[in-house]
Amino acid sequence: MFLGVDGGGTKTDFLLIDATGAVLATHRSGSAYYPETGVEALEQLLVAGIHAMLQEAGLEPAQIAFGFIGLPAHGEDSALAARLDRVAERVLPRARYRCGNDMVCGWAGALAGGDGINLVAGTGSIAYGEWVGRSARAGGWGEIFSDEGSAYWVARETLGLFSRMSDGRAPKGPLYELIRQRFDLRSDLDLCAAIYGPPTIARSELARLAPLAVKAAAAGDVGAQQVFTKAATELAALVHAVRRALEPPPQAVLKVSYSGGMFKYGRTLLDPLRAALEAAQRSYEFAAPRLTPVAGAALYAARLGGCALSSQAVTQLAYRCAAPPLDDVAP
Repeated sequence: MFLGVDGGGTKTDFLLIDATGAVLATHRSGSAYYPETGVEALEQLLVAGIHAMLQEAGLEPAQIAFGFIGLPAHGEDSALAARLDRVAERVLPRARYRCGNDMVCGWAGALAGGDGINLVAGTGSIAYGEWVGRSARAGGWGEIFSDEGSAYWVARETLGLFSRMSDGRAPKGPLYELIRQRFDLRSDLDLCAAIYGPPTIARSELARLAPLAVKAAAAGDVGAQQVFTKAATELAALVHAVRRALEPPPQAVLKVSYSGGMFKYGRTLLDPLRAALEAAQRSYEFAAPRLTPVAGAALYAARLGGCALSSQAVTQLAYRCAAPPLDDVAP
């Protein structure tokens, strides 16, 4: 039995599978972003989630051979590294699970553990790839000065666009009224109180404003459309940086896939991203993700536990945990 946990800034998914790829239990909980929630809250979330899955499957903790727990911001604070690596030891022996950055979940799921680069754009953003045993990441430095192309970044850019529309630096488009309605603004400047507080708006809550930009872009708002073009350019830059770090031969074709909530908006982001990758003088194959990130976590757990799933088992897992194909992503 193998445990996969895909922690995110908004939600955390749990999955329990066996060596044949059969799904035994699933669970979903809240944010695993410990810089916002605290490490103690993260521990409680993980223990409760694992217990909920074990209860659903009718299993005991000792029956889990290995687990992989992907956490946002893991590896980005050396002082907390040891404590984060112990977050699940109340329910699982430390020798039978490993913690890592959630970027690994996205990569392992999207590419089914194969060589290539995966681009994550959810509440935050990061790119991670592997090539013949080498690994590299780019981005993921946090929302204050990074996370380009993420939901948080898009929301921040969208609020900035509203401010320019309000004071005349940009022509008013559909986004202007969408923001006014969302916050029930009597005065445009009331947006400052809504964002800065008190209380200040949380990172995950701000990220939930990204759909307003999607709606505005679909309504023909040129400024909102430009936000997504800029997001795609930034995300493509992450891919290029990972490729350089992996050092494949110049002629090598690297698969590039994606995961994260921003991609549920379909062509709004995918079309400019595909264009940005194709414009580069590098060889990429844009591939739809094969498995969900949480399935990737379970797949990676099996590998770490010395029982890498066969291709037949991966196919079996895909019956329950397939990521939506590129053409089926909602517009």
